[in-house]
Amino acid sequence: MKLLLFLTAGSLVLAASAEDLSQTYAGSGELILAPFVSAPFPHPQRAEGHQYKDQFYSASEHYADNTVALFIPKGFNETGVIDLVVHFHGWRNNVAGVLKHYQLIEQLTASGRNAVLVVPQGPKDAADSFGGKLEDPDGFKRFMAEVAATLRQKSGLQRKDLTLGKIVLSGHSGGYQVIASILHHGGLTEQVQEVWLFDALYAQTDKFLAWTERRQGRLIDIYTEHGGTREETDRLMAILKQRGTQFLAVRESEINMGDLPSKGAIFLYSELPHDDVIDKHQTFRDFLKTSFLGERR
Repeated sequence: MKLLLFLTAGSLVLAASAEDLSQTYAGSGELILAPFVSAPFPHPQRAEGHQYKDQFYSASEHYADNTVALFIPKGFNETGVIDLVVHFHGWRNNVAGVLKHYQLIEQLTASGRNAVLVVPQGPKDAADSFGGKLEDPDGFKRFMAEVAATLRQKSGLQRKDLTLGKIVLSGHSGGYQVIASILHHGGLTEQVQEVWLFDALYAQTDKFLAWTERRQGRLIDIYTEHGGTREETDRLMAILKQRGTQFLAVRESEINMGDLPSKGAIFLYSELPHDDVIDKHQTFRDFLKTSFLGERR
């Protein structure tokens, strides 16, 4: 009985928090926070928690939250086909913190782009890059099918015959790993049109390279001097150069972001600190503006 009361109280607290967060962004559009069966966690590989150096992250505190945030901006143009931006957060973060700290909703709203933002809960407040079920074969495909079903069932969209359109995969810092796995496993390969790495190219460079060679989409890698990503970024550029593949490499401060190419590999060196590359210069907004995404009405 005590356990039941504890779980019920916990559920009420979570529901209240979700409602408060939804109200925060009500003026900008519709924010849905829902539990997903196909969310990254829980996952068998973290059933016993996770040890990183001298810190232990328990399963109950860090790998049990299956929350997914879906945001539909005000003025969203319903065509029946929905384009999406799926953003993966980095270490020691959570959905609410990511939305607030990096102003993802504000930047999507300011961009004027007609897309739904999707932010799944990864390892919650943990030093861990593991993407859980989204790293499993067909895991991302199942996840996106649940995104579509949730929008049909829980959103205020009038059309219920909607289908998923094109997809942007965006990740900050440790979010690179789950993106690399999604690109490697495929499943929705034709729909993934762009990949944005916000100081996030730490490893698995071969998977990003393979995607650029398979697709005629756009890869943007914004990197910093001290974020730990410069070495892998230099390596990727060297490989592309050796293969005769054209790409753009420039300092962020020396380019008009509105002039970013719509296709190909783009490398932007930023003088900002690692944690500022998404929002300090409104870079997420500018990537949205120069993407394939159409305008809202």
